[in-house]
Amino acid sequence: MADYHRPDANTLQALKDVANRLRIHSIRATSAAGSGHPTSCCSAAEIISTLFFHTMKYKAQDPSNPSNDRFILSKGHAAPVLYAAWAEAGYLDSKELLNLRKINSILEGHPVPKQVFVDVATGSLGQGLGASAGMAYTGKHFDKASYRVFCLLGDGESSEGSVWEAMAFASFYKLDNLVAIFDVNRLGQSDPAPLQHNVEIYRKRCEAFGWNAEVVDGHSVEELCKALWQASQVKDKPTAIIAKTLKGKGISGVEDMENWHGKPIPKDKMEEIIKEIQGRIENNKKLSPEQPVEDAPDISIKNIKLSSPPNYKLGDKMATRKAYGVALAKLGHDNPRVVALDGDTKNSTFSDLFRKEHPERFIECYIAEQNMVSIAIGCCTRDRTVAFASTFATFFSRAYDQIRMAAISESNVNLSGSHCGVSIGEDGPSQMGLEDLAMFRAIPTATVFYPSDGVSAERAVELAANTKGVCFIRTSRPENAVIYDNSEVFQIGKAKVLRQSKKDHATVVAAGVTLHEALTAATQLANEGTCKEVCGFFLKKPFGKSSELLEKFGINAKAIPAFGNRVVSASLNV
Repeated sequence: MADYHRPDANTLQALKDVANRLRIHSIRATSAAGSGHPTSCCSAAEIISTLFFHTMKYKAQDPSNPSNDRFILSKGHAAPVLYAAWAEAGYLDSKELLNLRKINSILEGHPVPKQVFVDVATGSLGQGLGASAGMAYTGKHFDKASYRVFCLLGDGESSEGSVWEAMAFASFYKLDNLVAIFDVNRLGQSDPAPLQHNVEIYRKRCEAFGWNAEVVDGHSVEELCKALWQASQVKDKPTAIIAKTLKGKGISGVEDMENWHGKPIPKDKMEEIIKEIQGRIENNKKLSPEQPVEDAPDISIKNIKLSSPPNYKLGDKMATRKAYGVALAKLGHDNPRVVALDGDTKNSTFSDLFRKEHPERFIECYIAEQNMVSIAIGCCTRDRTVAFASTFATFFSRAYDQIRMAAISESNVNLSGSHCGVSIGEDGPSQMGLEDLAMFRAIPTATVFYPSDGVSAERAVELAANTKGVCFIRTSRPENAVIYDNSEVFQIGKAKVLRQSKKDHATVVAAGVTLHEALTAATQLANEGTCKEVCGFFLKKPFGKSSELLEKFGINAKAIPAFGNRVVSASLNV
């Protein structure tokens, strides 16, 4: 290990001064807004100061540079101190901080990617570390670059199981480019946190999960500088820094007191408090971050194609879950930035076909669906990869909050859920994806694919790779006949009419395996003298009322039953 060089006295004082300016910015901004979390900001002030102005390497005027170190504020309610750091770095105008939480300001109450220095939205606690681990995995294994990833968590959110799923993942994959800092300020929202200031238990837990763990005084910039430097020297282990802090640090009458969570400092007391904090600042020297090593590779993830078109005969039997795996492997041959993740179901979802052909780009996330989605979100940040994560459709319900936050994060993550609907039969209801359609259709920006055969499934995977936003591909276990020609063209927002005559009395809309049932029923009814039109929905969302198909329905159809292999409330209707 290299020798540690203690920062000189001037640098240490400058970091202390920055921390106090961060406190002042946070207090002013939240008081101007009339809401916010100044006490949560103040406990993290020295941590943020040391990270942004001594440890991290980044271009302050180019926050999304792929070679920059990453910072994720998992305790997203402390957003004002993050915004203050970017103001101190010169990217934001400090006057803009006073527009915090205003409807016409990008500085929302919690971080969102409309702020270009934010990679993932946070605020729903327990999710930042998983996304950070995805970024760190990408940096180490896909980019093979020098950038490091730093995640700041609150002690309260460490009660979330998703945090420990991420801890297990990061140590298993030896992500030594990942640092988690726990801001142990003792107090939660309504009560003290369960461990309060018992930092040794935090340390032992982190070590038990395979992390290098260090305990520091979170208000000592000198201890923080040393611990963060030591983290850079550790190999084959991520590092957890357990920082003992005080909520509301530096605010007289508020520091380490309960019942101040989420409350701004009253305006009649603000100036007196700010004056007291200003009295601790020795100078207003500006610190500049160290520049990054620019070794993240130039990449392209546009216009990704199947390396070969679907190759089936009409009537061939093929499960859409297998066609998903076939298509995923093909995409991997076309573009080296396509990656796949799975939750220990790869031999059922057929993502193992990708693993066999591209093992270096496959991430086994094991049975931890929340973390798998967060890892995939992290992999997708800054457009570094095109990520597909797969498991049984029903198991994505466990990760619904992560999926919801993916949409808020403007993530382009792709998710594939197999074993949907009652068609899996004997496995029973615990394995059936019945609510997944309702769940994904409720995500405002999601695109939901429900292919019915091998051809449409392969094209769904190809379209998802090139579609912005969250994409969900719903696949089935049963083998069904191929009903589309290999040359069939599929488009988002367009349905297919598979059976039609001038004698039709009704139009039946179906998707996935139920489309085959609808076609069988149409044949039987035709033999009995009743004709119906059958329309296949390759896409379950978007499906707007202005579509050509709906306009035609309004003119021609006497009845439009819809079938989707789902619970009744997961309606096809918009």
